[in-house]
Amino acid sequence: MAAFHLGMELMPLRPWGDFFPGSERFARPDGKDMAKWNKRVISNLLYYQTNYLALVTAVLLIVGIVKPLETITAIGVVSIVFVVSVWAGENKAAINNFKKQKPSAFVILVVVVSCIFVSMLGSVMVFIWAITVPLILIFAHASCRLRNMKNKLEHMIEGSGLKRSLMGILLDSLGQQEETSSRIKDNKVAS
Repeated sequence: MAAFHLGMELMPLRPWGDFFPGSERFARPDGKDMAKWNKRVISNLLYYQTNYLALVTAVLLIVGIVKPLETITAIGVVSIVFVVSVWAGENKAAINNFKKQKPSAFVILVVVVSCIFVSMLGSVMVFIWAITVPLILIFAHASCRLRNMKNKLEHMIEGSGLKRSLMGILLDSLGQQEETSSRIKDNKVAS
């Protein structure tokens, strides 16, 4: 694992056989148990984050070669909307409450607002191909890939704050890891 100077770690690139092992390690998520599905998604996002980063980079490079200016515009708009939404979530009580109560809706709202602004600039197709398609692929993989023991252990370490990664910081800023962190802290206090 490579370490950044801000105490962040870059997780290793998982082998293709682990990332996409075959149909026996994939299953449809249980739509009735949202907590379990959310846990699976977050756990996979943390464990396979470098693989997902490689996927997004490959798609951005392909789309960027075809439509460079539109790709830069789409990335810039999404980055600005993301930073503003995270700042507003931290500094505005109503938005912070919404983010805590409905974190998935908050993420969807950020994507929708980004799409609206990108469409105003005329780069909708680039937004769809460069940003939305990779997000859908990542969400589908994270939703359907069954967790293994290493994956579960990595999720516990990240949630306890022992290790900080780029995906962990991103999930924290979107309000997706607060439940895990508080549950682990509660277990430590109860012990």
